[in-house]
Amino acid sequence: MAAAAHGHTPAAWTGVVIAFVGFCVSGVAMIIPNVVLVIAGLAVVLIGGVVGKAMSMAGMGKQPSKNFAPAAAEERSAVAAG
Repeated sequence: MAAAAHGHTPAAWTGVVIAFVGFCVSGVAMIIPNVVLVIAGLAVVLIGGVVGKAMSMAGMGKQPSKNFAPAAAEERSAVAAG
């Protein structure tokens, strides 16, 4: 997986760190029986996903490869046909 640079971006790291903090808050809150903190932690997990996606859309995610050009529609239909 490391060769594909899967997740090695500021957007991915930021989203995962925020989600991890939310997961930890929820985990501790379950042990302390505190429903409000569990819900708050789960909300932070969701916010981590939103922040990661927003950062990716802002250009801090994985950039498309410049070495790959999608095949033309004619080439794809010819390959599929036979």
